[in-house]
Amino acid sequence: MIPQKTVLALALALAGASLALPARADDDRFVLRLGAMNAKADSTLSGRTVFQGQPLGFEEDFDFGGDELVPRVEGMFKFGDRHRLLFNYFNYDKDRRATLNDDFSFENITIPRGSFAKTEAQFELASAMYDYAVVETPTSSLGLQIGVEYAKLEAKLYAQSGPFSYEDRASDDGYAPVVGLRYTATPSEKWRFVVQGQYLNADWGNFDDYEGDISRANAIAEYRFTKNFGAYVGYDWFKIDVERSDRGNNGVLGLDQRFKGPIVGVTFAF
Repeated sequence: MIPQKTVLALALALAGASLALPARADDDRFVLRLGAMNAKADSTLSGRTVFQGQPLGFEEDFDFGGDELVPRVEGMFKFGDRHRLLFNYFNYDKDRRATLNDDFSFENITIPRGSFAKTEAQFELASAMYDYAVVETPTSSLGLQIGVEYAKLEAKLYAQSGPFSYEDRASDDGYAPVVGLRYTATPSEKWRFVVQGQYLNADWGNFDDYEGDISRANAIAEYRFTKNFGAYVGYDWFKIDVERSDRGNNGVLGLDQRFKGPIVGVTFAF
């Protein structure tokens, strides 16, 4: 039988060890982050086909004429020591207008001064993911993610030259499974650092004739003024690399679209 003094000494030692461990800083059950991203969009449009037995192709870089401040929302619901549900939403909506300052002539066609073309591009991305923490300590957490992501790309064009005008619109959307990785560090009750990355392949979902992938990575540094309110800064990056097949014309149209920029916002935690 173990002497009572030995049992008492072990109990005191275990109590002291537990007091020496840092308190869990990341004990939020629900987190909502509302913010904005100063998004810069860069694009590469490409295409290839076969005409009269000869392969033809092109590739051109273009941008949307400046950065755009766009809304950004993300949240987390923690329903166990290792179990989380994550969601986020991003919406980019940008238009651009170009006007001819002088007449433009080509062969026997003249486009008069003042003719203009206006384009609008909108991109939406929303996801909901289950996150399982394979590593969970009082000051850090590493999670593997799986879920579903919805993407929508819409483009509009309006052009006017004298009494003539042209208008067109194209819109495509779909959803697919997405996988990801998250790392959270909480060195103190005031500070939190979160890094995430996700990947989606269009072949996994219902994107019709589209092939390619969507990648995303972001990082934030957050400071809590109180237990329930804080502010954060960080950086977000998206990449859409897709191709669409035109089976009737044996052609392929490709779009390599990138969004990147700093993010800032506020955090509500409960």
